[in-house]
Amino acid sequence: MRTANPALNDNTFRHVEGDAKDGYMTINGTVNRTYILLFMLLIPAIYTWNMFAKDSPLVSILMIIGIVGGLIVALITVFKKTLAPITAPIYAVFEGLFLGVISAFFEAMYPGIVIQAVTLTFGVLFCLLFAYKSGFIKVTENFKLGVVAATGSIFVIYLISFVMGLFGVSVPFIHESGILGIGFSLFVVTIASLNLVLDFDFIESGARNRMPKYMEWYAAFGLIVTLVWLYIEILRLLSKLRSRR
Repeated sequence: MRTANPALNDNTFRHVEGDAKDGYMTINGTVNRTYILLFMLLIPAIYTWNMFAKDSPLVSILMIIGIVGGLIVALITVFKKTLAPITAPIYAVFEGLFLGVISAFFEAMYPGIVIQAVTLTFGVLFCLLFAYKSGFIKVTENFKLGVVAATGSIFVIYLISFVMGLFGVSVPFIHESGILGIGFSLFVVTIASLNLVLDFDFIESGARNRMPKYMEWYAAFGLIVTLVWLYIEILRLLSKLRSRR
């Protein structure tokens, strides 16, 4: 079972620890955990959004705490899955701190863009879930390989862009609002969306293989990782489109 999501990949089930004394992973249980994580993400996001609106000097600090803290907790979760019931909610809080600030920043530049991005993100989620459950999208091995390869390519491009940015050099086109920049963002949004399909397949396989109960938290964590990525990429795409007006 292959997924481009670093939290939900081929090796995940091979390194599952513990037994199922507390029960087994279920799809409904994973959905409920996802709702909880979304709620825990929303609360700090509203808090930092309001702080941004008040021009608080703590906003930048909270955003950095969110980015660094989220990365550290995500790595702990990936390498120690049994801690997911504890670390997944903490990760959601850290991501909320970051998303509240970045959302408020885009909203200040382009009023109304956040509600559009949120609507599109969940619209894509539910449309792809319907397509997956109805069989319109078949998660074949070639499909998985294609999405994984494309996701890896995007990661390499972003990594190169980050490293070059440290030296004051920017990768041409991908951050601009020209045709190529918008086309790149459309491609990234498409790949991020297709990762959701692989996540659905992972969750369904986990329930079918009767993984331990804590894997519900781990799978929900992985789904949140993809949703956050998709939301940020949609924000970037919409901002490029709005800047051309």
